[in-house]
Amino acid sequence: MSKALGMIEFKTVSAGVTAADSMVKTAQVELIEAQVVCPGKYIALITGDLSAVDAAVANAKTQYGEQLIDSFVLGNPHEGIFPAIYGTTHVEHISSLGVLETYDAAAIIVAADVAAKTSDVELIELRIAKGMCGKSYVFLCGEVSAVEAAISHAKASVSEGGMFLDSTVIAHPDDQICKSIL
Repeated sequence: MSKALGMIEFKTVSAGVTAADSMVKTAQVELIEAQVVCPGKYIALITGDLSAVDAAVANAKTQYGEQLIDSFVLGNPHEGIFPAIYGTTHVEHISSLGVLETYDAAAIIVAADVAAKTSDVELIELRIAKGMCGKSYVFLCGEVSAVEAAISHAKASVSEGGMFLDSTVIAHPDDQICKSIL
């Protein structure tokens, strides 16, 4: 059985809390993050076996769909996702820097997963709608060509749902920029 990651993002706190409660009651999942994010939205991130996460997210989407903004289930999330979410990634040197922004919280995690699985890049930080009026971003690094490929694939994955906002790749960013994000 593989570990999976799932998320719901709701327009209102009341619907989000109720949906999160429903998810943990529906299946054997662990609630790893549940909180209010800007601008008054509610997110819940769960982990567990793929079938359990899928069932829990599907239940929340079905029961509380009117208030749902976005959701996802990742069957085998990249191992760099959790350190990037919690800000524990340790990076020595940034050869090139990629930045991708989305309009919502769920899309950025999917984009980061796609980017990390596309090419040899390291996820630095995933900022999930905190202090950004609901927008989210990912910082990643690696060789220029790898970062360009990762950003391109991640952009395509979130553009389908209309959640892509902006992206950039900076070859050899100045040390001052690197220090500001590390």
